[in-house]
Amino acid sequence: MEQLVFIETGMGVDVHGQNVTKAAVRAVKNAIHTNSMPGIKSILPEQSLDNMVVNIKLAAPCDHEKLDIEEVRSAIPYGTVTVEVMEGGMLTTSGIHLEEKEDKNDLMYIVNASVEVGY
Repeated sequence: MEQLVFIETGMGVDVHGQNVTKAAVRAVKNAIHTNSMPGIKSILPEQSLDNMVVNIKLAAPCDHEKLDIEEVRSAIPYGTVTVEVMEGGMLTTSGIHLEEKEDKNDLMYIVNASVEVGY
């Protein structure tokens, strides 16, 4: 990335089902859904959102091999998106095991995300 313009962070949780992808997508959406970058097009090469570069960093507690990177990437509507996964996040109890919610145990998965935008 030549120029970093914006960084936002978010957290996502899958309370039931132990789905790391669901928690990661929620973390990315949490990071970007309360922000607006009204001047971004004016500074991007050719004033095109397609020239935006987005780096997503995810801190996930486990199941990295089950993380669907393409699904996470699709949470970003524009630009070239990369995803980096590292150890982090949290596993904690939900306090209940609900088989009808596809729970394998009583854990909830918490993923943290950092979304970097630039060009």
